[in-house]
Amino acid sequence: VESRGLGDVYKRQAVLLIISIAILLIGYIFYGRWLSKKWGVDPNKATPAHTMEDGVDYVPAKAPVLMGHHFSSIAGAGPINGPIQAAVFGWVPVALWVLIGGIFFGGVHDFGALFASIRHKGESIGEVIGDAIGAKAKKLFITFAYLTLILVVAAFASIVANTFKATYVDGVLDKAASAANASTAIISIMFILMAILFGFFVYRRNAPLGISTIIGVIGIVVCMIIGLNWHPIYLNYTVWMIIVGLYIGVASVTPVWILLQPRDYLCSFLLYGVIGAAIAGIVMANPNLSLPGFTTFETSIGYLFPALSITVACGAISGFHSLVASGTTSKQIDNERHMLPIAYGGMLIECVLGIIALICVGMLYSGGMPSGTPTQVFAQGISSMLSSVGLENYETVTYSLVILAVSAFALTSLDTATRLARFMFQEFFLRSDESPKDAVGVKRVLT
Repeated sequence: VESRGLGDVYKRQAVLLIISIAILLIGYIFYGRWLSKKWGVDPNKATPAHTMEDGVDYVPAKAPVLMGHHFSSIAGAGPINGPIQAAVFGWVPVALWVLIGGIFFGGVHDFGALFASIRHKGESIGEVIGDAIGAKAKKLFITFAYLTLILVVAAFASIVANTFKATYVDGVLDKAASAANASTAIISIMFILMAILFGFFVYRRNAPLGISTIIGVIGIVVCMIIGLNWHPIYLNYTVWMIIVGLYIGVASVTPVWILLQPRDYLCSFLLYGVIGAAIAGIVMANPNLSLPGFTTFETSIGYLFPALSITVACGAISGFHSLVASGTTSKQIDNERHMLPIAYGGMLIECVLGIIALICVGMLYSGGMPSGTPTQVFAQGISSMLSSVGLENYETVTYSLVILAVSAFALTSLDTATRLARFMFQEFFLRSDESPKDAVGVKRVLT
């Protein structure tokens, strides 16, 4: 490559991004569609959202709305944190695993979990296991998954509380240092209130989705402008943990059309915006890929195998996705033809986010990994690229907006995980042919 004078070309980040998107698109068109045909996806077959509609968990959702929920729930901070941390191995192993893993492992896993759940009355993977293997296997899996969800809820609650908390120096509030977090907190609260209004008008007043979406996106912009200039709430970490705990407790039992569907749908535009801005920044700035292609087989986080797969996780394949696909998403699918774009396509979009995160750390690399949390590295990378193409006066604003987007999706994953834990807890005590309404005595109380 160097002898032909192409050294700078292959080191350009835009080339990596464009090739990655092309590979993922080819994977979706050929492999994803082949899977759909092979498995027998049937657009004429009624889905559980219709056959078991209850107005709480089983509620048919329009494809764009459900895509927003599903993508917001599976994305979170995972596809950002993983590739950035795994970059200590070099960009080649990470990029290869994101692309190969996403197309042949992650996408198949997410799509397969959703398909299996829909063909089992929209029940979780635990129930699918119970039907295929037996009651003991079901209880074992649900126990493991439930304990895992407790860890997920704890981790994401801590992430959210840390992005909301005020900073105190010797017991005195430092408003200047707390301003960004206070803005994120008030904007997130306004998002929730706006989502409730969106859900009411779309699902109870039959407002057109297109017009409502335009108004909702404008509302998101207005909320961000207000929040950046007015943020009166300054609370410490412990108080925010309590508030978040109360919120997810309520959100886990609230009908999905009131909060979960509309909030996740509207918030998804925030992440779509971040992805779009990042792609534009990478293509226009086209920074050098200073991160080495490969560093060493053993690093501070362990050996390349299995540390690479464990660290990247959400960017290539994550078991949490099967819980989302078979928990909330399968109960809202309006038509089986929506499964491919929502499950398989949603995973590949997450792969794009993982490649963008890798490019951010590659841009900031200078003989050593950049300092700060993965979220900060991601935000700094995107804001730096945008500042180099004419937005240098808005670098602080773009940095804050990226942090806000990551926080919003951590909150989305958080309340989805809590609802999934509720499903699992209920299913643990029920036979496959039972519903909570059929249970009696102590079992009814528990479920």
